[in-house]
Amino acid sequence: MASTCGSTLALMAGGVPLKRPVAGISIGLMTDLSGGKDYELLTDIKGAEDHYGDMDFKVAGTEQGITAIQLDVKIGGLTEEMISRTLEKAKTARFQILEVIKGAITEPRKEVSQYAPVISHFTINPEKIGELIGPKGKTINEIIDRYGVNIDIEDSGDVYVSGKDRDSVAQAQKIAYAIVKEFKIGEIIEDAKIVRIAEYGAFAEISPTGVWGLIHISQLANKRVAKTEDIVKIGDVVRVKVIGVDDQGKVSLSLKDAQNSAQ
Repeated sequence: MASTCGSTLALMAGGVPLKRPVAGISIGLMTDLSGGKDYELLTDIKGAEDHYGDMDFKVAGTEQGITAIQLDVKIGGLTEEMISRTLEKAKTARFQILEVIKGAITEPRKEVSQYAPVISHFTINPEKIGELIGPKGKTINEIIDRYGVNIDIEDSGDVYVSGKDRDSVAQAQKIAYAIVKEFKIGEIIEDAKIVRIAEYGAFAEISPTGVWGLIHISQLANKRVAKTEDIVKIGDVVRVKVIGVDDQGKVSLSLKDAQNSAQ
């Protein structure tokens, strides 16, 4: 039961958002060897009391109730009175221990410890798993080596990225997700970067993996545009809206629709 109390302290100190602390206590039993009905309950038994006694009744819980019970008993059984008294003594002891725990730490820390491993999760289309893995694992291994993370992919499309550094995990997830991202009509992209200018419009990079989308000159503004450069220039970061995705995955974008939706 000390492990239950210690685990509660460790989890709260580590920033794990427990609803409330849990404490545990073990109640022992010594019965009259002469065959009488006399017995004694022992709170927080030690090794010898466990070895020579007749019961090890473990009770764990919060201030709101019991969460777990485990019983080892060496006699023929327990009476209703024994069980009732045991639970009462365990409740009293549990509440006392919880006060000690709260005296040490009142609530889980707001942030997970910097020493705790970071795990991030996202879901992709299972049909895209091959794209994320790449030929002979090339794509996924490049991400793993670059950011020093582990990436586990399940057949369901669930992807888990884990590592010691929060920023590295976040960057690895961003790249991994971008590789298999499916753009949807109506989606707003806040940080599209203009990478090429043409007479008929501008090309914007909409993914860290280098996916481009076309902003046709007719979609640059709510007015007639004579030259693309009158509205955007290479290097500009703009807010765009996805207005089309063809069968080959080519994305059509609109600058004016994104501006209109923001108004």
